[in-house]
Amino acid sequence: MSIETPRTHRTSYDAETHARLTADSDVIVARYPQARSALLPMLHLVQSEDGYVSPRGIAFCAAHLGLTTAEVSAVATFYTQYKRHPNGTYTVGVCTNTLCAIMGGDAIWEDLSDHLGVGHDETTDDGVITLERVECNAACDYAPVVMVNWEFFDNQTPDSARQIADDLAAGKPVVPTRGADSVCSFKEMSRVLAGFGDGRADEGVGAGVPTLRGVELARAEGWTAPDFPGATTTAAPAGATEPKVGGEQSSAQRPATTPADVSPTAEQKKQSTDDAKES
Repeated sequence: MSIETPRTHRTSYDAETHARLTADSDVIVARYPQARSALLPMLHLVQSEDGYVSPRGIAFCAAHLGLTTAEVSAVATFYTQYKRHPNGTYTVGVCTNTLCAIMGGDAIWEDLSDHLGVGHDETTDDGVITLERVECNAACDYAPVVMVNWEFFDNQTPDSARQIADDLAAGKPVVPTRGADSVCSFKEMSRVLAGFGDGRADEGVGAGVPTLRGVELARAEGWTAPDFPGATTTAAPAGATEPKVGGEQSSAQRPATTPADVSPTAEQKKQSTDDAKES
């Protein structure tokens, strides 16, 4: 088993790092009609810096978006892609959901866990691999599936999965079954999830043979989906326009606060929280 060692958290970023994260965050925030909507990609951004969503990363997001650290922490603890302790260079996720499990996913998990000496969401002592049980990789037509930093490794066996882990530990390149031509680090992948491309989107195989089999068969046989019962095409009323994000009819224009949120007591609490951010 991996032995947990005490972690020391910095309380803030140095000036150069803070300026760089601020510039990237401004790019992210500009994509949304409300700044607070940028929280999810910003959490990936700070994760790309620290290798997990650190206390200083939470404080940075809160300060930049005008949120409390409690609000940011509530989001960061809800989604499993956000790590609350240092992650390995590679996250190896083994799907053990129903189809993958009966096709061999459970056997792969047990073998890898024994081989690496770690359990779910634990990291090997060398810091290379964090092992995870994954509920579903959305690739049932390739079961059982293993992912490395969200790149697909299809139709795996205990032996092939163990070889992938050994190659990662030895610093050897591994090639996904589909998608990019190589596997990047966890920090690099976190930056991609923050919305910053790495130039690899068009690499490798996209949809594989099993995925395309249904549509190819339908085309060969001339099959088409029937019309939806009762479906009619109705012309839009004269002068009608499509809803526009940020327009008056959009929920993006609705205030994110209630009278209670802007009361003197609430403002005082928020100010005390802001004063503590990145202190």
